[in-house]
Amino acid sequence: MANTQEMHNFLQATRRSLHRNPELMYELPHTSETIRGVLDELGVSYTTGWAKNTRREAYPGPGGYGIVAHIGTRSEDQPCVILRADMDALPILEATKGIDAFKSKTPGNMHACGHDGHVTMLLGAAVLLKKVEDEIVGTVRLVFQPAEEGGAGMKRMVEEGVVTKAPKAQLAFGMHVWPTLPTGTVAARPGPQMAAAEMFTITLHGKGGHAAMPHLTIDPIVASSSLVVNLQSIVSRTVSPLQSGVVSVTQISAGDAFNVIPASAVLKGTIRALSTEMLMSLRDKVEHMVKSTASLHGCNSTIQYSPDFYPPSVNDAELFEWSAEVGALVSWEGKLRDVEPTMGGEDFSFLAETVPSTFFFVGQGGEGDERHHIPRTDYGLHHPSFALDEEVLPIGVELHANLALRSLKKLLSSEESEEMTKAEL
Repeated sequence: MANTQEMHNFLQATRRSLHRNPELMYELPHTSETIRGVLDELGVSYTTGWAKNTRREAYPGPGGYGIVAHIGTRSEDQPCVILRADMDALPILEATKGIDAFKSKTPGNMHACGHDGHVTMLLGAAVLLKKVEDEIVGTVRLVFQPAEEGGAGMKRMVEEGVVTKAPKAQLAFGMHVWPTLPTGTVAARPGPQMAAAEMFTITLHGKGGHAAMPHLTIDPIVASSSLVVNLQSIVSRTVSPLQSGVVSVTQISAGDAFNVIPASAVLKGTIRALSTEMLMSLRDKVEHMVKSTASLHGCNSTIQYSPDFYPPSVNDAELFEWSAEVGALVSWEGKLRDVEPTMGGEDFSFLAETVPSTFFFVGQGGEGDERHHIPRTDYGLHHPSFALDEEVLPIGVELHANLALRSLKKLLSSEESEEMTKAEL
């Protein structure tokens, strides 16, 4: 059903409309309106106002553009599962070739992480699930989530009760297009699949002055240079080679003139690990290194972190054994590929902390064809030339729909077995 011409036309038109109108973080009026329009047309009930921005000091916009929809019985004594899609784009100037007909209309904003595809896949699944709603025993909760790109939108929705509201969700599923895997493949692994992530801003305060008289200054640029090198020793010399960690400085800013030593320097970067415990350990070591390096150079220092660090995205080991079979069903290869953990972060992790979950990578990498204006789809996520392979949209639809229907049957079967056991006792 996901491969009919009618579905193809719907998926392409929806995805391209979203792609033309990329919106950031908590400010998603057009994206939310598009989703509501489709749900209204399908007759799917939903609530709005989700993912309110409680971190206004860090992220712009009031939020509240998240949507939670339901298909099924909505009975509290029957199972409920969550399907999730993230909605927001990135502040990147689009450079993708071959998509002039639906290129971003907002210069500097771009769907460079495939979230337009994620929303489209979940809406496509809504189409299929609504057609068989009378046969569904239980509830499928469709979660359209803002602010994945650093804003912890899923944390806000969990805090607002997206899991615990009646009927309480028992399982959750999500997916992400993955350009390093070929189109048609589906991949996942049990345990940690994506990293815990933290961002930092370090400010070194020295004493400015004339560049020709450095002895009268306290140079924060020299201190910053030393700190960048020292930070590299944290993972290489304090973390076991059998464990994973990343400390990367990605931005340094200081000074405005060639002949002035500035009074301060700012360094920004990220910390990554495959467990929250390791992330906190690395954070402590970064703080210690900042203080000691600043002191050595006679500087004062401050360090600020993101309002919400992301925990690792962990696939429930028991659920994964079952989920792998469903992933294999929709893969063109007929199997679920194993995949190494990635140090990329994903706020699906807040959902996976709350309810047993599986998160999939849906392969979409291809070389394209310039002669027929088909863009390459193997550029990395967040690359200005990133392009979505629209051939993966039906795969995502089928994966969502199969996960929902089969997991509800699985949960019902388990509940019936438990009741029979109790009756025998």
